[in-house]
Amino acid sequence: MMVYVLLQCQGFETSDFTGDIDGEYQQIMDCNSLLLEVEDETITTHNMIRDRYQTRFPELSSLVPQPLDYASVVKRINNTEDLAGVDLTDILPPRTILAVSVAASLTNSRPLPEEVLETTIAACVCLIALDSAKEKLLQFLESKMGQISPNLSAVVGSPVAAKLIGAAGGLEALANMPACNVQLLGARRNNLEGFSSATTQNRVGYLEQTKIVQITPPCYTNRACRVLASKSTLAARLDFSGGDPSGNTGRKLREEIRSKIDKWQVLPPAKRIQALPVPRFETKRRRGGRRLRKMKERYAVTEMRKLAYRMQFGVPEETSLGDGLGFGYGMLGQAGCGKLRVTVAQSSLAAKLRA
Repeated sequence: MMVYVLLQCQGFETSDFTGDIDGEYQQIMDCNSLLLEVEDETITTHNMIRDRYQTRFPELSSLVPQPLDYASVVKRINNTEDLAGVDLTDILPPRTILAVSVAASLTNSRPLPEEVLETTIAACVCLIALDSAKEKLLQFLESKMGQISPNLSAVVGSPVAAKLIGAAGGLEALANMPACNVQLLGARRNNLEGFSSATTQNRVGYLEQTKIVQITPPCYTNRACRVLASKSTLAARLDFSGGDPSGNTGRKLREEIRSKIDKWQVLPPAKRIQALPVPRFETKRRRGGRRLRKMKERYAVTEMRKLAYRMQFGVPEETSLGDGLGFGYGMLGQAGCGKLRVTVAQSSLAAKLRA
């Protein structure tokens, strides 16, 4: 099956098209079906390589989860015991190379037999060839996206549109897919090799490769991907129904997404300092009655308090500590101020309060 798929991909040439729209769309569907076959064969080949190479290096499958990288590493390592002399810088990042080297020095493994090793290396070569065939198919899809799905290409770009259609299994499958699943197309498991995940970002698939998401600040990336996935689904349904071949609707959807992201980044208006309201000096009209009269009598200013608040011009007042210190008595006890008379009502009210 793998050889048949490779022969199909090798015999696929973009110059064989006549320019017919229906014929090109059929070729697009054939490309999508070929992409699905390539994906299935890639998974099957990767599982076969992993099962056979487990005896030699069991920890490698967890350190290098991607099929293409795993096949390239297996082809480069072979039965080598010491990985210090094996150059993996063009395949893996530095921290993954360090993790692979440490795991290889601590693992308990045995070399593969010569026949099993030859079969495994041949499978790695076939998997690498499958990946190159997949890239060839994706390049053709990118060149034809403007005619097959103009609105989707206007929203996410031709390369991402080709990858979305290829991962979904066709334009019809992409149009019938909900937006939450479109957001996860092409997502990969993030392998941290035991490092902290505090500074890592969630992988959101092919949509993160669009220019809109790349120029968006990291704090708004997830929201932008959700909006982009929903608009991409609308554009794919519009392309599948043939509603707008010119792609103007897709460009409008792209402008809506950019305007939303711009609004998210606008700072809120500064809080203005408002002046206090003008106080109301007029007294509020209140209903009279016995209760109000009693309250006025209770809080009324007595004659003694009036004299204590009053001072006579040119006459020093007496204080509780003397020499102007302490609480002042005002005109209380001064000659010529008159007698302080306490009415019966006031004395009865004071007695009532003391009780």
